[in-house]
Amino acid sequence: MIDKIYLKELFKHIEITLNENQLESFDKYAKLLVEWNEKINLTAITEPKEVCEKHFLDSVMPFALIKGGLGTNEFMNKTIIDVGTGAGFPSCPLKIVDESLNLTLLDSLNKRIKFLESISNELLLKATCIHGRAEELGNKSEYREKFDIATARAVANLSDLCEYCLPLVKKGGYFIALKGSAGTEEANKAKSAIKTLGGMIQEIKEYTLPNGDGRTVIVIKKVSATPAKYPRNKGQMKKKPL
Repeated sequence: MIDKIYLKELFKHIEITLNENQLESFDKYAKLLVEWNEKINLTAITEPKEVCEKHFLDSVMPFALIKGGLGTNEFMNKTIIDVGTGAGFPSCPLKIVDESLNLTLLDSLNKRIKFLESISNELLLKATCIHGRAEELGNKSEYREKFDIATARAVANLSDLCEYCLPLVKKGGYFIALKGSAGTEEANKAKSAIKTLGGMIQEIKEYTLPNGDGRTVIVIKKVSATPAKYPRNKGQMKKKPL
């Protein structure tokens, strides 16, 4: 379905050379995405070139740009939870590029979990797929402060995202937030929330996709334990934002 030569060239821009197995996995992914999208609403982006750029490259590029990211020993064999993952972005493309990652995919809609289980099985990703909400998982001992990395792509404003994600990250780990062109502004507004939840901004990098769309990746290091009262439920978060 996808133009493999085009995808390979896209990834060369971020100094990643995809092999034939990886290209085949991305092709299968695109086919399954379009097939399942006819049954459940996964994405508005289904045109092959746009899938390559706005889903696959857009998932991997920020992790290739940050310090200690993809392609370094610091990133190998890490446990990563993708919060509100939807159709598996960014973590499933990351796993295709770096098979050492241990994935947990979290989404609140069971239909999407069924799709993610299909993707995991078809592409041999060995991902753990969980139907649930981050504010619930963050209060369960088997998930709280257990992950090396939490990530989320365009799920909520950064203050709320931090309350969803930082409780899941172990001390010394990272929350990596993928944002649009206004990401730096969001990060400035969220500084108080980040500090309250035990985090510290380590890096903010602005960049653009080949089509010119602006993006921001925000790397937040977990420097201290998240206070026990967080995460709160959605109603409390809305009533009294951090």
